[in-house]
Amino acid sequence: MTLRGQNIVEVLDKWRHSVQTRSALAVLITAAVLMETVSAVQYWCAREAIRQEVEHRAESELTAKNLEAEKVTRAAETAARSTVWMLEERLGNPSLLYDAMRHLLANNPNIVGCGMGFVAGYYPEHGRWFEPYVKRTANDSIVTMQIGGSNHDYLHADWYSHSMQTNRPYWTEPYLDDAGAKEMLVTYTLPVHDASGRTVAVFGVDLSLNWLSQILNARHIYPSSYNVVISRTGKLMACPVESLVMQHTIQQVTGSMNDTSIRNVNRQMMQGASGQTSVTDDNGQKNYIFFAPIARDSTLQDDEQPGWSMAVVCADNEIYAGLRRMSFMLLLLSLAGLMLLGYIMVRSIHSLQRLYKADDEQKRITGELAVAHRIQQAMLPKSTAVSHDINATVCAMLKPARAVGGDFYDYAVHDGCLYFCIGDVAGKGVPAAMVMAMAQATFRMLSAREQKPEQIAVQMNNALTRDNDYNIFITLCTGVLDMATGCLTYCNAGHKPTILISGNATEELPPMPSTLPVGAMPDWPYRAQQVTLPPHSTLFLFTDGLTEAENSHHELFGAERMMQVLQGGGEPSAIIERMTAEVSDFVGDTEQSDDLTMLAIKYEPQDCGSVSHLTLPNDVSHTPQLSDFVEEACDSAHLDPVATMQVNLAVEEAVVNVMNYAYPPDTKGCVDVEAHIGSGELSFVISDSGKPFDPTQQPEPDTSLGAEERGIGGLGIHLIRRYMDSVTYARSDNKNILTLTKILKDENNIQG
Repeated sequence: MTLRGQNIVEVLDKWRHSVQTRSALAVLITAAVLMETVSAVQYWCAREAIRQEVEHRAESELTAKNLEAEKVTRAAETAARSTVWMLEERLGNPSLLYDAMRHLLANNPNIVGCGMGFVAGYYPEHGRWFEPYVKRTANDSIVTMQIGGSNHDYLHADWYSHSMQTNRPYWTEPYLDDAGAKEMLVTYTLPVHDASGRTVAVFGVDLSLNWLSQILNARHIYPSSYNVVISRTGKLMACPVESLVMQHTIQQVTGSMNDTSIRNVNRQMMQGASGQTSVTDDNGQKNYIFFAPIARDSTLQDDEQPGWSMAVVCADNEIYAGLRRMSFMLLLLSLAGLMLLGYIMVRSIHSLQRLYKADDEQKRITGELAVAHRIQQAMLPKSTAVSHDINATVCAMLKPARAVGGDFYDYAVHDGCLYFCIGDVAGKGVPAAMVMAMAQATFRMLSAREQKPEQIAVQMNNALTRDNDYNIFITLCTGVLDMATGCLTYCNAGHKPTILISGNATEELPPMPSTLPVGAMPDWPYRAQQVTLPPHSTLFLFTDGLTEAENSHHELFGAERMMQVLQGGGEPSAIIERMTAEVSDFVGDTEQSDDLTMLAIKYEPQDCGSVSHLTLPNDVSHTPQLSDFVEEACDSAHLDPVATMQVNLAVEEAVVNVMNYAYPPDTKGCVDVEAHIGSGELSFVISDSGKPFDPTQQPEPDTSLGAEERGIGGLGIHLIRRYMDSVTYARSDNKNILTLTKILKDENNIQG
């Protein structure tokens, strides 16, 4: 090689080395950018998830504590209303007033005292001021007293004057009662009228603010989070700093803050609004505030309800402290990874020269591998989806009594069966609709993997009874209709009976043993029943909104009238339209009192194409006849030899199991085999009158064991499941019915 040639090679090598170095740096920078981008996206997603979780937990806490507070205030209001009429009856005898108030305290532990202030001089013998008062002492005893007088002129007190002037109930602002209970109180007052309707006194029940503090301190979202409760005028009723309670307003406490958005929060809380925002305190710390009204009823005027509002305050640095620690650790790991990547790339640069020499060989190998990959893909079988019509007609109608309701129905088709249900949630409106949505979603999930309706009912019951504090239950009827045999398996959980319509005849399906609605009792053992539907018969399911529909004379539509309408028969849509019209004519203009749901299912067996039949004794020596029978059916369905062999093996395994185990030893019996070709599938229906046995419920066999160690339904059912597309079992008319189905992949071979 000449000197000039050597120089050119050296220049090319230097240029190549420079390009490799720049490429390595570009890869390293790109990797760093990608890693940081991924870290940023992960951080943002995690922060968003944490934020949503905090919102959910804050809303849950506000809701829970709101319910607790509302429970106490509503109980006080109810107790006051139920006591006023007793007091009005006893106005003629002042001494009897104490008995009614003592009775109220004895039955309402959250009320610390109650009393009533009369108009000036109402009882001349008691002077100008007469204010009988009953309170609960520290040892839970009840004492009575008369606290009205010149040193306690209740006639000018807010709790007295407001109800006297408005003649309406009134919730007071928090105040210190220095005459009766001698503690911080809120009072709910009601006007008291004499027999002529004149307002003569104001009756009030007192709630101590101690219970409110107990509710707020019961739990917190985070250790440093805290709760604040204010009155309708902004007075602090509860907060972490006890010295501020009832001494300052929320405006006074937050008035000096630099972040002026807190003033908008104060205004919204005093107006009874709900929402959330973030506020930065004077130390630069960000805090999240979630607020909502307590025990607020939009149907009442402001002074007739407490008018309180509650806020939950959470610190940003505590909410995201774990995320920030995790992000810092990820940053350190990213830096370590980049350093390792740089080291690897430096080592890789030194190896690139050797790789260039093998480049051509590598290209040749890569091309050959690509060709081999395409050949391998071409050898793989192609999957074809085949659509099959169901041999049943389903029609339904749901008419809620309100905008939403608790009735529901659903149905699905898979594995040759129609799964359906109808249910009625106890109650109406939004709560029932929420439970209905949960129940319908649960049914859809369970029907996709459960084959027995009683198991669906059991699992729905377990799901509903879990944490069912409101004792909500559902009457439910669920069923599975085997469309190949017409065998209906159904489970009725406290629901109305299902009606079977065959021709012009109607009858109720056999009633279930005594059972309960789902959600009524955990672990209730639901049972199922079976019937075989006649061809072209119709099932009619309904909720009690049909039979209990009322007209203007409070007469019920009734089961007898319903059965008369059903006797007309017809298609499901015609049945439901006719029933709807009859109910509408019967009810007239009367408001609907309950949700109304109807579900009609007509069983319509399709033309099965060619059908052949073979009956064999329970003797395995007759299996050659079975093999010829199966091969003839497979030939008629134009199956290829491999599929024919698989189907023959599966059917033989099923029939031999029946011959060997269905009947007692030395007992003669038979096994019937029907071959159906049509609707895009080849089906073999194997039936016998032997002892009940469901091979589909047998576990997968241990193929490591010998054949003599495997019991009934071992390797045989394993092969059946492998070679057949669908395996279903039913017990009907004291017979075992096993259906094996093979989908005909080629649409041109479908017999019709």
